[in-house]
Amino acid sequence: MLNRRHIRVKVMQSIYAMHQTDSDNLEKEEKFLFQSIENIRDLYLTMLSALVELRNIEEDFIDKSARKHLATSEERNPNRKFINNKVLQLLADSNTLSIALEDRKINNWKLNDDYLLILLDEIKKSTLYESYMQNRDNNFEEDRQFVTDIFTEVIAPNEKLYEYLEDYKLTWVDDIPLVNTLISKQLKQVKENGNDSFLVPKLYKDADDKDFVRDLFRKTVLNEVELAKEFIDKTPNWDTERIAEIDAIILKMAICEFLKFPSIPVKVTINEYLEIAKEYSTPKSSIFINGILDNLVKNYQTNNKLIKTGRGLM
Repeated sequence: MLNRRHIRVKVMQSIYAMHQTDSDNLEKEEKFLFQSIENIRDLYLTMLSALVELRNIEEDFIDKSARKHLATSEERNPNRKFINNKVLQLLADSNTLSIALEDRKINNWKLNDDYLLILLDEIKKSTLYESYMQNRDNNFEEDRQFVTDIFTEVIAPNEKLYEYLEDYKLTWVDDIPLVNTLISKQLKQVKENGNDSFLVPKLYKDADDKDFVRDLFRKTVLNEVELAKEFIDKTPNWDTERIAEIDAIILKMAICEFLKFPSIPVKVTINEYLEIAKEYSTPKSSIFINGILDNLVKNYQTNNKLIKTGRGLM
């Protein structure tokens, strides 16, 4: 689920938060960092469960309408194509999804079904829904495309949903694009056959990624003074206090990877932090950071200070 760039972003945000609160409690801040990452799984499950609950709400509405004393012929014989959607049913029947929801105690929509009603209304007003409901036949390919499109074009960009997620857990704000992209990709690839063809991915790709969170956070925080000295002298045209705090943190993290993570290629480190700077710092930050890092790498190489193991790591 997590990629290395998002891990770097989470570490950067935690270090920035420490600076803002003048905290020096490494253990407490590290615990918060890992909790904020664990919350990404909850966001993923919350978004997926919305699809299941949207189907359940519509099924309940259709069944109640059919039982009305003065039900119309359309209400007695409704088009059930949406609630019979094979992908929505697959999600509802997924053992791994049900277990994960139970394990993480995800029940957001049971308590806030008004947001689901807003989403359901938006879905029904969409041309995607209108086109999909032209007939009553379900086939897996069409059902999969419909759910993927509805999620991507109606649910994910919904402003009310975004506001709810932001209010519910502030750390989710930067995780929403990552999670929505992952779900969209999974929906496109889901297959009809198999005992449980929809699997909830692991939070970390492997144990190395979880270690990377801890090591990058600790090695940067515990060596901030030394890491800062590496670039302060290389910025003669910049007053130290004029360097944006996010830029300073990005530089320290990148230098930390140069010097203390021998298995990470230099180019990977530079590219990752330049992309992070473009998204999280000032418009000119990536140019500034790129110049500093490029000069540092040349200096380290000249002085044999840059030690990387493995092939192609320079």
